Amino acid sequence: MPKVPDQLRIRRIKENAVYDRESIYRILDEGLVCHVGFVDDGQPVVIPMLYARRDDLLLLHGAVASRLQKVLAAGARICVTITLLDGLVLARSAFNHSVNYRSVVAFGVANKIKGPQAKRAALDTLVDKLVPGRRADIRDNTRQELAATSILEFPLDEIVAKVRTGPPDDFDKDMKLPIWAGVLPVTQQFGEPVPDPALVGDSTVPDYIRKYRRSGGN
Repeated sequence: MPKVPDQLRIRRIKENAVYDRESIYRILDEGLVCHVGFVDDGQPVVIPMLYARRDDLLLLHGAVASRLQKVLAAGARICVTITLLDGLVLARSAFNHSVNYRSVVAFGVANKIKGPQAKRAALDTLVDKLVPGRRADIRDNTRQELAATSILEFPLDEIVAKVRTGPPDDFDKDMKLPIWAGVLPVTQQFGEPVPDPALVGDSTVPDYIRKYRRSGGN
């Protein structure tokens, strides 16, 4: 196991801790939405944001006018979390009910990507990470659109994951109770594409949309 800074070490149910980056990055690459926590004028705030990983960075998509920009301009640290729910764990007692999940927590300071070329490249990466193949189908961003969009780079320097898998962890005294126990799996599914009523030209759904999937869970 790699050396883990004390502030990142999992203490509660530490056997569920994951510290290696390959495993952590797999969780990040499956997710679509993260939650960004920060403090604004003494008030804790948590904002959902689209994201994509580019090497050892998270790209966070937001609006230029958001208050997150004000917080970042002051050099404040933020906390980014991602959670994938894999199952409801139904035990023989209410106390031992749980969930199977994969979660990531990261701390640090995000930096605003500046300049139209850098922002355009980051947006292209974000689009193709969320829906592989989409970037080649759409028009380029205009300068006005780039100016209105904020893309943040968040270094994945301080990061840790926690994962739970498997059946319920019931007390020995409860194991012979005639109560069903087990796991109700949770999966993320995408339905049939719904076309925009204003479509013009070829209305065939592209293969990359029709076959769109995120990688499976545990």
